[in-house]
Amino acid sequence: MPRPFRSWVRILTASRGATLTVSAAVLMGLTACASAPPVQPPEQQALLRDDLFPPSTERIDPDQVLTMTPKMREFIHNRIPRPSSARFLELRDARHQLLDALYAKGELQLEYDAEQTRTAAEAFEAKAGNCLSLAMMTAVFAREVGLPVLYRQVYDEEQWARVGDLQVVSGHVNVALGRRPNDFRVMADDDPNLVVDFLPGVKIRSQRAMLLDERTIVAMYLNNRAAELMTQGQLDRAYWWARAAWLHEPKLLNALNTMGVIYRRHGNAAAAEAAFRAVLQRETANTQAMSNLASLLRVNGRLAEAKQYEERLAQLQPYPPFKFFDLGVAEMKAGRYAEARDLFAKEISRSAYYHEFHFWMALANVGLGNWDVVRKELVLAEEYSTTIKQRQLYTAKLDSLKAKMSARGRTVSQ
Repeated sequence: MPRPFRSWVRILTASRGATLTVSAAVLMGLTACASAPPVQPPEQQALLRDDLFPPSTERIDPDQVLTMTPKMREFIHNRIPRPSSARFLELRDARHQLLDALYAKGELQLEYDAEQTRTAAEAFEAKAGNCLSLAMMTAVFAREVGLPVLYRQVYDEEQWARVGDLQVVSGHVNVALGRRPNDFRVMADDDPNLVVDFLPGVKIRSQRAMLLDERTIVAMYLNNRAAELMTQGQLDRAYWWARAAWLHEPKLLNALNTMGVIYRRHGNAAAAEAAFRAVLQRETANTQAMSNLASLLRVNGRLAEAKQYEERLAQLQPYPPFKFFDLGVAEMKAGRYAEARDLFAKEISRSAYYHEFHFWMALANVGLGNWDVVRKELVLAEEYSTTIKQRQLYTAKLDSLKAKMSARGRTVSQ
C-alpha cells in the first residue's frame, strides 16, 4: 500500500515553549558576517516562475530583517554603557547586562510566540517572537553594544506540526555571545562564548551545533514568512517571499522546497516537479522534497516512478511523522481509548514537545476516566503550545475540566 503524503515545508524555529537558558561554550570564531549575493546561474533562474504570479505589492527587503530602530538603540544604551577604549575594566559582563535587559522581570521581558516570524525590530515592538526572531533581536542588540555574535543551528530532534494538509518541520537556532575586549574577566576564566537559548530545560553543553552566517539567517526568516503565508492560503505573497529567500541564499534548499509546494498548490505541477527534483539533485536523501515529489507523481498517475521514491522513503523514514498519531485518532473514533492512548504515547516518545499530541493523549484518558492524567497532559499541551492563542485555548480547557470535576465533588491533583 502506498504511504499517505502531504505537502512538506520546513521552518527554522523551535516549536516549543520558551524560557531563557544560557550556558558557556567554547566556539571557534566570534563573528558572522553577511557576504555579497552570489551571481544567479541560469539553472537557478530557470526554476523561478514569476510569470505565474501577479507582481508583489509589498516591499521584501532582506536588509531590513536585522535593522535597529532609534527606539531600540535608546532602549539598550539606557541599560548598557557604550564600550570605551579609555576604560579597561567593566564591573559587570555586558552579556549578562544584555540578557537582563531583554528577559528579566521588570524589563522588556519578551514572550515566546510562534504565530508569525518577526524581524528584530518587530519582535522588539511586539515584545514577542519565536526562537528565530528572538535570536535575531538578541544579536542586533549585542552588536550594538560591541559584543561579537555567532548564530548556531542546533542538531536537535525535529518537531512536526500540521496546518490543514500542510506538514511543517521545525528546527532550532540560538546565538552565542562573545566578550568585549575591555570587559572584566575572572582570573583563570577561559573566555568562553555565552550561548543563549530560548527553550526550557535544554542542555546546551551537550548540544551539537553548526555555525551559520548572517546571510543564511536572513534567508531563514524570509522562508519562514513564505511558509506562514502559505498556511494562510496567500500563495501569491508566499511565492515572492520564498523566491526572495532562495535568491538571497541559494544553499538554503528549504526555500526551494517551499517554492515547489507553492507551485503545486497554485496548480503548476511542472514547476513544482522541477523544484523538488532540483532539491534532490543537491541532497539525494532530502525526505521532505522526496515525499513532495512522490505525492505529486502519484497524483499525476506516474505510479511506477512514485513507487520508487516511496520505497526509498520507507527505508529512510520507516515511521513517517504523524503515523502513530493518525492511527491513534482512528482508534479514538472507534471508541478504543486504550489503544489510542498507546499510539499517542509512541508519537510523544519521538516528538515530546508537540502540543497537539499531548492534547489528544488527554482526550484518550478522558475516555478511560484517568482524570489526573488528563490534567497532566493538558498542562503539557499548554506549556508546549507555540502561540498565545493556543495557550489561551488549553488554559480554558483546563479551567473547564477543573470546574466539571469540582461540580462532581472531586478534585484534580496538581
